[in-house]
Amino acid sequence: MSDENGTPDTSKGGPRPEPIRFFGTTWVDHDGGYAARRAAVAAGSLATAAVSCLVLGFAYQGLQIANVGEPVTLLVVVMFAVCSVLAFGHTWGAFTKRPDPERQATLRGLLAIGFIGSLLAYFARSLSEAPGEKLHRQEYETARAAHEKRTTRRTGDPSRKRRS
Repeated sequence: MSDENGTPDTSKGGPRPEPIRFFGTTWVDHDGGYAARRAAVAAGSLATAAVSCLVLGFAYQGLQIANVGEPVTLLVVVMFAVCSVLAFGHTWGAFTKRPDPERQATLRGLLAIGFIGSLLAYFARSLSEAPGEKLHRQEYETARAAHEKRTTRRTGDPSRKRRS
């Protein structure tokens, strides 16, 4: 059950779901405009990727105008393509398991260069769910189960229990 802000009711205590960027906690019950948000995220990430490709096209034309030579131009195109593929894979993997913070820090430059791959991963994931929803749902359900296990009360008097 959620309130009007999309925040799940935790008046009984227990773990709170972690908000996801652009979705808050609407991913828990798929309410509060969840479907519209998913459509907006998909459209926005695809539009941003398209505009980014146009900007990279201008950069390519700049290299042609500067007449830097074919090897440099080819190197730049291959660099953006490889970094985009690697960024797509890294971003896609981050939707299913938490990335290592140290590895994330070392890949920061690669992810910045391959930003188009990250945008496309965000677009592709938002077609089926909120990006990161599966991971957050898993963690939330695990935390809820652990909380339930901790808070269940025993029935009966333990001192009257028969010993075998």
